[in-house]
Amino acid sequence: MVYFAKQGKVNTEDTVKEVLSRAEELGIKHVVVASNTGATAEKFACREFDVTCVTHHVGFTGPGEDEMGAAARQRLGELGIKILTTTHLLSGVGRALRSKFEGVYPAEIIASTLRMFGQGLKVCVEISGMALDAGLIPYGEEIIAVGGTGRGADTAIVIVPAHSNKFLDTKIKEIICMPREK
Repeated sequence: MVYFAKQGKVNTEDTVKEVLSRAEELGIKHVVVASNTGATAEKFACREFDVTCVTHHVGFTGPGEDEMGAAARQRLGELGIKILTTTHLLSGVGRALRSKFEGVYPAEIIASTLRMFGQGLKVCVEISGMALDAGLIPYGEEIIAVGGTGRGADTAIVIVPAHSNKFLDTKIKEIICMPREK
């Protein structure tokens, strides 16, 4: 396991290197990457594994706004990278209820608990479940999920995700890398 001194995109290249090494060691064929512009996902293109890029949902930054432009989507598609843009597993309706009624809901408690390990780890768990629910990765197999704090990548894990209706069956097998500072 690699610990980075600080969080953020400064760790992206090292995270990619660690993921490539661990995927080869374990024979993992599927990588799920959080990327809103496509830049981080693109770093995993032309490798020996299947890559899925998970973006923020449309409307995350503002009503009707899609952070990933058409050119980036086309470029990723040409590289063979699948793109998933959908509601976030650990927010969505729960966040709407919190905003409206000022309460706390189970998905947000889970998200906050995962953030104790860092924002990137929460993202990794979330995007792997989203990709599984969308049918973009195989059920019951170890995959590598890559997330970060803000832009870029600073966290990677080996995980066997569960579908959202069985979310608590998710198994985090290894933390490949993460920042020490949260």
